[in-house]
Amino acid sequence: MYLSWTAGRLDRLHARIDAARASLDAQLLRRSSVAVELATSSLLDPAASILLLEAAHAARQAEDDHREVAESELSLALRAVFAEPEQLTALAGAPGGAEALKDLTAAARRVPMARRFHNDAVRAARAVREHRLVRYFRLAGRAPFPLAFEMDDEPPAALTPEGAPA
Repeated sequence: MYLSWTAGRLDRLHARIDAARASLDAQLLRRSSVAVELATSSLLDPAASILLLEAAHAARQAEDDHREVAESELSLALRAVFAEPEQLTALAGAPGGAEALKDLTAAARRVPMARRFHNDAVRAARAVREHRLVRYFRLAGRAPFPLAFEMDDEPPAALTPEGAPA
């Protein structure tokens, strides 16, 4: 009974990883989509638009094994473009800028949460898979060993509640 219960638990953990990964992928895609919209909206200066557009496009087109690096580079580009709260104030004053800023803030805040949920699920599955009985009886079957998604997901300081313009 213990082995059956453990196999069921492991199966549920793998399903949780799959759901969390899908959610993380959706949030990353949303963040890059908002960045592309903002870069092509002519609300930013040309240099910032090009930097943001190239980073967002690279994050969208990245293969799975290079995705973490591409997403980290998008985070760096967002922090570079929105380094100062004054830039956000000017953007919020432009027509359509407040809505774009709201979308970007929401997307930038959701990515770290989605990544944390995914990595927590991976950590839990790894803990179960490392048990001796699970390995000995091969309860994980042919499921690949779960890998955490490690990236730089720190949002720009100006988009955080502490750095937001008053």
